[in-house]
Amino acid sequence: MVVIVDTISNPLRPRHPEKVNRPDSASPPKPDWIRVRAPNTRGYADTRNIVRANGLHTVCEEAGCPNIGECWDKKHATFMIMGDTCTRACAFCNVKTGMPNVLDAAEPGNVAEAVAKLGLAHVVITSVDRDDLADGGAEHFAETIRAIRAACPSTTIEILTPDFLRKEGALEIVVAARPDVFNHNLETVPSRYLTVRPGARYFHSIRLLQRVKELDPTVFTKSGIMVGLGEERHEVQQVMDDLRSADVDFLTIGQYLQPTRKHHAVMRYVPPDEFSSYEKVAYTKGFLMVSASPLTRSSHHAGEDFARLKAARAATAR
Repeated sequence: MVVIVDTISNPLRPRHPEKVNRPDSASPPKPDWIRVRAPNTRGYADTRNIVRANGLHTVCEEAGCPNIGECWDKKHATFMIMGDTCTRACAFCNVKTGMPNVLDAAEPGNVAEAVAKLGLAHVVITSVDRDDLADGGAEHFAETIRAIRAACPSTTIEILTPDFLRKEGALEIVVAARPDVFNHNLETVPSRYLTVRPGARYFHSIRLLQRVKELDPTVFTKSGIMVGLGEERHEVQQVMDDLRSADVDFLTIGQYLQPTRKHHAVMRYVPPDEFSSYEKVAYTKGFLMVSASPLTRSSHHAGEDFARLKAARAATAR
């Protein structure tokens, strides 16, 4: 369990100040299928050193991803740009909340340098929410994409963006930079938004994904949700239908894990066979690619999944 107070970077400031006074929420014990080994390999250490040397943040660390050991051992890191502090306070997320610092103009170049050092064939770039910026950080995303293209022309780029809520023209800036995959996660079903993702709007997120395809039909679109937050099966299936109505190509479904006792509780650990069932249903609805398992996360196996995604599109075009 992660502690609620960040005692490393600033012992006086809680990592989640908005959650400090909340009552504890207890989750049930983790089942065997959700447990992972602690990271301690040479590859993990090498990746960590490259991230540190370039002064970068990763969602792998900040969000407490359970797959960090596996991914970093293979030198696959998901870079989190625009700082380590988010302007929103979602009930599920372990990323630090508060007022962020100004953007680092050198960050796009530093990310590109790290991508080159790691030798990544496919890279995933995400960010904190930056509601304090006029464009929500859209231009910073675009600059990062361009920097990676210049330094690593053969590397394919997947982005996982915020919703850019009420930021006119922001989405157009990002899509114009031509990422290979545009991911924006719905995170949960509509009925859970007020408690799980209160700063967002479900149908705005659906419309954002639909708009990406209108702007550039060649871009692959992707979205994901967590289960175990109190949703019903029929609600998950409705999300699938909503995403397909927006022509989304790739769906991920994973188990929600509670970062601290101040975060939303795990209501249920969904067994592996239910994830398999969700995957089968999603494919019947027309998704080109589906990844559904307890440890599925947006960027887990992203490179291999991108290759399968391209192959699936090519097969349907024949």
